[in-house]
Amino acid sequence: QVQLVESGGGLVHPGGSLTLSCVVSGLTFNLYTMNWYRQAPGKEREWVASIQGGGAADYTDSVLGRFTASRDNFRGTIDLRMRALKPEDSGIYYCNADRFGREYWGQGTQVTVSS
Repeated sequence: QVQLVESGGGLVHPGGSLTLSCVVSGLTFNLYTMNWYRQAPGKEREWVASIQGGGAADYTDSVLGRFTASRDNFRGTIDLRMRALKPEDSGIYYCNADRFGREYWGQGTQVTVSS
């Protein structure tokens, strides 16, 4: 059974930092591209970042330079380090595993950026 479990969300002031984590089990982790998505209230889910099995990462423009994705293929985990957070970064953040269109999702973790 494939499981993706996110953690690390919370309430943070604008300009603050958070690190999200996702623990993955039940699949051959290093074969999967791992993604972070987020969904704000009333908006569609949007892609935030991807990290390939070898560690190469891509980011949506709005988080470039502020967010850093990493993965540990031995432990089957990914992290998303977020700094200089803005209110528009608020939402539920989801961990996603993708390999040639076969996808698995976590349950999400809430991030709220507010003063």
